[in-house]
Amino acid sequence: MPIAPSESAPSESAPAAGAVVTATAAPARRGSRRPGPARARSGRGRLLTRASVPYLLIMPAVLGFAVFKAYPIAASFWISLTTGNGDARRFSGLANYRRLLDDPLFWTALKNTALILVVQVPLMLGLALLVALGLNSTRVWLRPLWRLGVFVPSLTGLVAAGVMFSVILNHDAGLLNWVLSLFGVDRVNWLGSPFWARVGVVLVITWHYTGYNAVMYLAGLQGIPKELYEAAMVDGAGPVRRFVSITLPQLRPILLLTVVLSTIGTLQLFDEPYVLTGGGPDNATLTVTMYLYNNGFKYFDFGYASALAYALALIVSVLGILQVRLMGERR
Repeated sequence: MPIAPSESAPSESAPAAGAVVTATAAPARRGSRRPGPARARSGRGRLLTRASVPYLLIMPAVLGFAVFKAYPIAASFWISLTTGNGDARRFSGLANYRRLLDDPLFWTALKNTALILVVQVPLMLGLALLVALGLNSTRVWLRPLWRLGVFVPSLTGLVAAGVMFSVILNHDAGLLNWVLSLFGVDRVNWLGSPFWARVGVVLVITWHYTGYNAVMYLAGLQGIPKELYEAAMVDGAGPVRRFVSITLPQLRPILLLTVVLSTIGTLQLFDEPYVLTGGGPDNATLTVTMYLYNNGFKYFDFGYASALAYALALIVSVLGILQVRLMGERR
């Protein structure tokens, strides 16, 4: 029986029709996507990459340094090249620096600062090392209590320490003169004599910072391997030999750090002599930073004060480099 056309098998044109349907359906599926959010996500991905995240994290610190450190430093250098105040300020080149070289009061302040530095820093660091050696000994009872007592003075504010010692060193009613009178010693004019005023400043600084440096030395001593001392004792080395051959070399990095920090701190000395003597008597305790303060905030000569600040920064840098070269590790 012949088959009717309607009941026949699929014709050859059917696959073509299916292909047309598939081809037309595919663009419809692709067109259904939303490109906006995808593009936004890709933009954020380009901004927050593995390489950019560290820079984004340090950006607040960099901005803070630029605004509060870099800009004032640059502005201060520009001011050091000018003279006058306010709208009358004018560029004068190196006039302030030439004035500094011919200023006898600046050299007096620098001499006073250098004298305190030469006397106070070795005295303070030597005492700090002795205290650290004592606190590191197992023969000392209640070592935590002694360590706390040694460190407490460094927690005292500089102005508070200056006021306290101005009372202790008072000529008429001071505690120190009262103690000396018990031994038949005449009263000392601690704050009225040029020599004793410098001694008083040295006493205050030494009292305030010895414990701080002693704690740093103590940490270094506790980090030295005990095997080194045991081997030296087996070889017959005595206490002095062990100290010279083991303790000092092992403490060399900490010694360098304390020397540099103490030098910088002494060259920037201000609070103690300002509270104790105000720079007197007869400018005997006038320091470079006090002279800088007087020019900037008493006489409002900001150009010259800025030149003094940069001169002090140069001195500190040179001394720091020399100390690192002399005391640093030799490879």
